[in-house]
Amino acid sequence: MGAVGQAFGLILDVNVLLTILGSAIFGILVGAIPGLTATMATALLVPVTFFMPPVPALAAIVTATAMAIFAGDIPSTLLRMPGTPASAAYTDEAFAMTRKGQAELALGVNVIYSAVGGLFGTVVLMVAAPVLADLALGFSSFEYFWLACLGLTCGVFIASLTPLAAMVSLLLGLLVATVGFDAISGYPRFTFGVTDLMSGVSFIPAMIGLFAVSEVLRGMADPDNAATMPQQRIGNIFKGLGAITRRYWPNILRGNAIGTVVGALPGAGADIAAWVAYAVSKKFSKEPEKFGTGHVEGIIDATSANNSSLGAAWIPALVFGIPGDSITAIVIGVLYMKGMNPGPTVFIQNPQLIYAVFMAFIVANILMVPLGLAAIRGATYILRVPRRVLLPIILLFCMVGSFAITSSVYGIIIMLAAGVVGWIMEENGIPVAPAILGLVLGELLEQTFMTSMIKAEGNLLAFFDRPLSVVLGVLTILVWLFAGLNAIRTLIRSRKEAAAAG
Repeated sequence: MGAVGQAFGLILDVNVLLTILGSAIFGILVGAIPGLTATMATALLVPVTFFMPPVPALAAIVTATAMAIFAGDIPSTLLRMPGTPASAAYTDEAFAMTRKGQAELALGVNVIYSAVGGLFGTVVLMVAAPVLADLALGFSSFEYFWLACLGLTCGVFIASLTPLAAMVSLLLGLLVATVGFDAISGYPRFTFGVTDLMSGVSFIPAMIGLFAVSEVLRGMADPDNAATMPQQRIGNIFKGLGAITRRYWPNILRGNAIGTVVGALPGAGADIAAWVAYAVSKKFSKEPEKFGTGHVEGIIDATSANNSSLGAAWIPALVFGIPGDSITAIVIGVLYMKGMNPGPTVFIQNPQLIYAVFMAFIVANILMVPLGLAAIRGATYILRVPRRVLLPIILLFCMVGSFAITSSVYGIIIMLAAGVVGWIMEENGIPVAPAILGLVLGELLEQTFMTSMIKAEGNLLAFFDRPLSVVLGVLTILVWLFAGLNAIRTLIRSRKEAAAAG
């Protein structure tokens, strides 16, 4: 208890609380701008932390990250432009609610269940860090291959249109993910002699293009429908949340659990957690036909998952010094810089500092509700701006974000090209979300498959040799079989109905 008491004293210091408040505002501003990710918010804070003691330095990173992940939901809901990759999984669903005049409900769900998910992940981080870290370390390339396959399968389930269209989109994303140097041999593929393409197609500019620029192009192509926003004002964002909580409390728990497990896996992160949670939500929903039309159920799962994954990502980082995602990779550097070498001994040598970090998570997620409400209120002014004025400004922000990610015009070119492709896809009934998922997981799928094949000397049965690998492999294959049988059943039923009608 002595360490906990010291931690309270450290976190309740006026300077630390002011640092948390300032970094919270900074995180909201960064997360709300498409292209400026939570990782970028963390990276931008690192130079500032050079001049801070350990507790305010880590508290600033914790707070900015949590706020940026939530803030990405605001442009996602109002403009169909995800502020961060973690919001991409349910962007279409949230914007569909805005089109139905339910933007306040979508935003209320985002802010409340983001805070709840963050608190859940923090509790798990405090209680079960060593156990979950051991589980995460048990994953080899074989397990990660099956995890990638399972994640890609989500791309078909999340599609609101036909599975065939989703598969086309997913394969397109996987094809683009192969651009650049081969993961094993280092041979350049599909670069056409362009030096910038040797590093591959940057994911963030592509995501901005597929979602944001395609929306801008749609507004330009149909100026009459783009004259105004689909919803002109935001009402009480907390109205109806009590009834939703009573109805969907299993979804909240399931999303939190999925986010925690995925977040604890090294190399995963909030964006993958959101995709998986949304797909699972649709798969087990009693109303799957409503997904894609503005149904709040999938948003509850996904927004709970991406925030609960943040705390869980610190588990392998603190216990073993292995980054759970790109953000904790930066955090590990800050820990070393402050003399807190991550690993099991950090809980013995500096327990009060670790407990203070845990408390910073709690303070940040509690602070998310009032600051999130203020950010949403500020964002409502966007709704009053005619889209013919707003769209060029949005395009400018998209260009700034894409340039900031790549530090070159290459990012802007990728963004514009992806925007044209995304617009063409949606005009022909092909969803863009599975293509994003293919881009996210394509590199992981290829690397883990090739690495596993080298380890196994070409023996495919090696993918089922390890206990965890067997469980994930069998689960993935069962999902594929179920999806295939369901597609055949649907085809047979439609043919019978057509024959009966004829």
